[in-house]
Amino acid sequence: MGGKGVNLKKLHAIATVLFLLLCGRAAAQVEITGTVFDKSQLFAMPGVSVLSNSGIGTSTDSAGHYRVRLPLTDSIFFSYLGRHTAKIAVKRIAVGYPLDMSLDVHIDSLPLVVVRPKAYRYDSLENRDEYRKVFEYAPDYVVGGSGGGVGLNLDMLFGAKKNRQMLSLQRRLIEEEQDKYVDYRFNRTLVKKITGIQRPALETFMRLYRPTYDFIRNCENDYEFYKYIKDCGLRFQQERRLNLPLDHPHPIEN
Repeated sequence: MGGKGVNLKKLHAIATVLFLLLCGRAAAQVEITGTVFDKSQLFAMPGVSVLSNSGIGTSTDSAGHYRVRLPLTDSIFFSYLGRHTAKIAVKRIAVGYPLDMSLDVHIDSLPLVVVRPKAYRYDSLENRDEYRKVFEYAPDYVVGGSGGGVGLNLDMLFGAKKNRQMLSLQRRLIEEEQDKYVDYRFNRTLVKKITGIQRPALETFMRLYRPTYDFIRNCENDYEFYKYIKDCGLRFQQERRLNLPLDHPHPIEN
């Protein structure tokens, strides 16, 4: 009888340990990170919902990245514009590797997301600081007189040559700044990635389809700009296949 009591105690202890181990495994969490792309796998998608069976969730940031901690017993899935992906068991996700996803969404259907290149803005600000006097130059031919009246600024009138030189330099600096902005946005790496056009045809494409500064700035979002490049690339390749003259309608300056 005493032996049976000992065996029962051992079995109870083993069962307790197993139960605790199972509970510990169920409670264990892993960190899952990754990036969500559109169908072409070229463009990261912000604002995508990252969900789980347990109710834990997050959303992708402006660069399409996400980070979430989920239990091993959980499942993860992604949702965008009412469409859900298949669920993926957390325990099947390789530890230490990102879980990147490509959703069945084309850039044409993406909502407005304003994205501006930060690096160029900082360079532009440095340039403006260096030539601040020129950028802010504005000749004032009318000045306030004594007694609250107004009069002509004679220094400005007699210094007309200097005024013209300053305004000419101002226009040139602004044009150079705008050209650098177009070069930054409409670069070979981006165009090659979107269109698949290789050198030397790439050089011809870059010259023919170079957009204006105003066109790029008036694009409501990056996706509209990318679509312009994509559509131009398709037309360019079609004209090359048909041996048609390579021309294009330049973007309208708004």
